[in-house]
Amino acid sequence: MAKPILIALALMFLAAMVLLPVVAIFDRAFAEGAGAYLAAIRDPETLAAIRLTIIAAMIVVPVNIVFGVAAAWLVARYRFWGRRALLILIELPFAMSPIVAGLCFLLIYGAYGPVGAALEPYGIQLMFNLIGIVLVSLFVTCPFVMREILPVLQVTGEAEEKAALTLGANGWQMFRHVVLPNISWGLAYGTVLTMARAMGEFGAVSVVSGAIRGRTMTLPLQIELLYNDYNATGAFAAATVLTLLALVTLVLRSVLNRFGPNREAHA
Repeated sequence: MAKPILIALALMFLAAMVLLPVVAIFDRAFAEGAGAYLAAIRDPETLAAIRLTIIAAMIVVPVNIVFGVAAAWLVARYRFWGRRALLILIELPFAMSPIVAGLCFLLIYGAYGPVGAALEPYGIQLMFNLIGIVLVSLFVTCPFVMREILPVLQVTGEAEEKAALTLGANGWQMFRHVVLPNISWGLAYGTVLTMARAMGEFGAVSVVSGAIRGRTMTLPLQIELLYNDYNATGAFAAATVLTLLALVTLVLRSVLNRFGPNREAHA
């Protein structure tokens, strides 16, 4: 008797907290018809926000992949002084508010910060442009890839890697043929999470972007701007794009969970 009740409660909770809000977004976006929806999506400022969001994510994700793999390899394969402190620093974005992180970057890399002031005579500005958006996005997403790969490396151990080196493989060959196949699912999963967070980040980006219309407005910021301007159709139309990106991320996560190394647990 308890099982059906728990299932019903879970479905009711998901319907109220997930399904209904998603349905409401699309319902409000198309409330004035498909023509108004398409016009809102084709708005130059909204298109610029979508383009900026995608560009920033395309920069953040590869950098995080390289950093995540290197950091996971370092922590899993070597013992050194400060190893635990390094782990804490990498996981700091999980504990810090994104707005606080954005403010810290602004104080350091802004025009009145030590780094920003040193670069200003050379005409280099790090805040209120794509560079600032990428920097804070890197900060808030840096733990994802590393945290997905590290347990895999710890479980697999070093035996296969040492065997490959003993048989004459160089470092790159060992990584490509031994390490990469072992971490491929964790890497893919971490990449999906990084992409989702990079595209949906609001707090940190809102501090360092400068909110310049058509130039430094990412999609989450554009949605807020349109809503505050009482352009509900435009705001919800832009929100559908972000929602679809989130749904794609959920589908990819489900596929990875289904066909990844732990697929037997989901059968």
